Amino acid sequence: MSVTATLQLQVKLRSTVKFLDIAEVARRSGMAASKLRFYEEKGLIASVGRRGLKRLFDPGVLERLSLIALARTAGFSLDEIGGMFGEDGRPRLDRAQLSARADDLDRTVRRLGALRDGLRHAAACPAPSHMECPTFQRLLRTAIPQQAEQAPPPMRR
Repeated sequence: MSVTATLQLQVKLRSTVKFLDIAEVARRSGMAASKLRFYEEKGLIASVGRRGLKRLFDPGVLERLSLIALARTAGFSLDEIGGMFGEDGRPRLDRAQLSARADDLDRTVRRLGALRDGLRHAAACPAPSHMECPTFQRLLRTAIPQQAEQAPPPMRR
């Protein structure tokens, strides 16, 4: 293929792909443009060029942003999320990592469920004072991690 034919093909391909400017990506994703710039700085997304001063993105960035948002909601760090993409930019999800995160979420759900139940009990407890209620006392004991209970007393001056 000649250089002219190659350039014409590249121009034709570029004209058929509708790139999204950063404002459109922000609108469609619900993310602030500043967050998009930050994600680009971190290497999580990449712009394909500029139109004037505005960054342009391939429409596929929206799917990538959805994956990033899902991972953030699940508690993954940005560095962990960065590792979820291969060199080609496609998702490369580690199933063991996903399973471990699901286990963490299960523990959090159980802990929050116990907290919810304790608060509901405290709200309806017939004891004259919450401090006299054994259920509320158990709830208080769970509020401080065990390490804090075993910490040495503070030094006096």
